[in-house]
Amino acid sequence: MTTAPSRPSRRFPIDAEGVVEFTRRLVRVRSVHDPERGTAEAEAAALVEAKMREFGWEPVVTEVAPGRPNVVAVVEGGGGPGPTLAFEGHTDVVTEGGSAEWSVDPFGGEIRDGRLYGRGAADMKSGVAAMLYAVHALHRAGPFPGRVAVCALVDEEGMMIGAKHFAASRQASGIDGAVICEPEEGEICVVAKGAIRIRTDFTGTMAHGAMPQHGRNPLAAVGRLLVALERYQQELWAEHGAHEHLGRVYLTPTVADAGSAQQINVIPASATVCVDVRTVPGVDHQALVERVARLAREAAEPESVTARTGVVDDRPAVAVDPDSPLVTALAAAHEAVTGEAARYGGVPGATDGTILTRDAGIPTVVYGPGGKWIAHQADEFVEVDDIVRCAHVYAEAAERFLTGGAR
Repeated sequence: MTTAPSRPSRRFPIDAEGVVEFTRRLVRVRSVHDPERGTAEAEAAALVEAKMREFGWEPVVTEVAPGRPNVVAVVEGGGGPGPTLAFEGHTDVVTEGGSAEWSVDPFGGEIRDGRLYGRGAADMKSGVAAMLYAVHALHRAGPFPGRVAVCALVDEEGMMIGAKHFAASRQASGIDGAVICEPEEGEICVVAKGAIRIRTDFTGTMAHGAMPQHGRNPLAAVGRLLVALERYQQELWAEHGAHEHLGRVYLTPTVADAGSAQQINVIPASATVCVDVRTVPGVDHQALVERVARLAREAAEPESVTARTGVVDDRPAVAVDPDSPLVTALAAAHEAVTGEAARYGGVPGATDGTILTRDAGIPTVVYGPGGKWIAHQADEFVEVDDIVRCAHVYAEAAERFLTGGAR
């Protein structure tokens, strides 16, 4: 992984100290959507809004849900007509978990040995800071054709309501390409896995554990379904193989809950199974859901239990042409800044880019500071030099995309 810009842009000088300090300020905000503790993205969004105004932009703040505002600024290039490029990041983070698992304050923004630590340091407050400072450098450098939309959205770690709201709004109209600033360890990710969250509720009849003949046990159905899902996953592996950048399809049971009873001597009346499905291009989501529903019904039949299967969320696998202007501009910028050939990869999970592509038809590519596998872990960190490097790459990529040149 390249951690420092070996050829920093003279045309687009980045305020290295400023972008790192702003990342620290964002990390120090606990922007976890946590109704019990009364936290969400509002404070982090306010920092983004204030920074945009400091840069002379006029952000639009839209409250998607109480305390959950999207912040979007459109920066006009002043160089005549041209395309519209978007940079996108999210202001929410996942919970820090138990503080005992951390060797640093999860929201301290501590810098140690060249690394900035804290929840969201990689995923993805460094990306948000880098895109802001990159567009500021581009704007200061002088006129450019077209415009840049800088988008800090909410709820990426949840149901992506920020991205869904933005994609359905007029703000998304006319955007020709978007860079999603998620941590990808220097890879240009041109494809992202699809995701389906499936829930099956089994309903039986409660009875005494000593008298199972008087009940209908949904837990037996749960067991059969889990075995059937494993077999179905093997079928999908045989059919689709391993994708070059995304690997295999996964059907991962994540919840198996007997919600109506939690006593050893009681057969519960109901049970729930939730499955996190991750797909690659070419997998038919509707057919997959229908197959899981059939497997659930078959698992329920021997116990005369009923099975009801539904989709909680459905996000397609998305891809962008590696030869598209968006990707070639980013690749040229990466090579110019780092002195290294571009490396291509895929996103193992969905991003807000999934929604922007699905709902608004915007081509998206994912590239940003931070390790690809560090997100959501204790002692999450980002290399300080990586923040600055990505800001340089973003500014260079924007100029190439907007002017249509690779320089």
